[in-house]
Amino acid sequence: MKIYTKTGDKGTTSLFGGTRVPKHHIRIESYGTVDELNAHIGLVKDQDCGEDTRKVLNRVQDRLFTIGSTLATEPEKAQLKSGKKRLTIPGITNDDIKLLEDEMDRMNEELPEMTHFVLPGGHQAVSFCHIARCVCRRAERMATALHELNPFDVLVLQYLNRLSDYLFVLARKLSKDLNAEEVQWIPEKGK
Repeated sequence: MKIYTKTGDKGTTSLFGGTRVPKHHIRIESYGTVDELNAHIGLVKDQDCGEDTRKVLNRVQDRLFTIGSTLATEPEKAQLKSGKKRLTIPGITNDDIKLLEDEMDRMNEELPEMTHFVLPGGHQAVSFCHIARCVCRRAERMATALHELNPFDVLVLQYLNRLSDYLFVLARKLSKDLNAEEVQWIPEKGK
């Protein structure tokens, strides 16, 4: 299989189902941002984050591929034909969201109560989590804009929302585990 096809040389790309759209189309921006998020999750996973967290992040990356597939498919073409078989795009489930919630609850049990906003930084692993969180929020914004134009399964939006929360809690947990300073944001008083 060749990596380059030359079919996108004029600024268009093909969605699942065959429709060609401009590469700047909101659908492409949406799943492209999810792809970017997936790469950042890989960076987080490559840090000293522990085997249990690595397993959760592997699951997250799988779910992000599922979300990318959903976003790359026009809703009316969500069932693709392949010869005599019908391929159905897999979906996000409530169990996927619950996994993130359960992980956040588990991590929060070990963390001190949060009394201020937290500034990103303190350790490279923590910073990677915050970058992933920000990209996740952008992916959520893009997906929400696409959802207004062409609705798709709302669980995708819920998952992205919960994932950004998970990444924030993971950043706090890594700060604790790596003995990194968690810098609180205390607004400067006016001059």
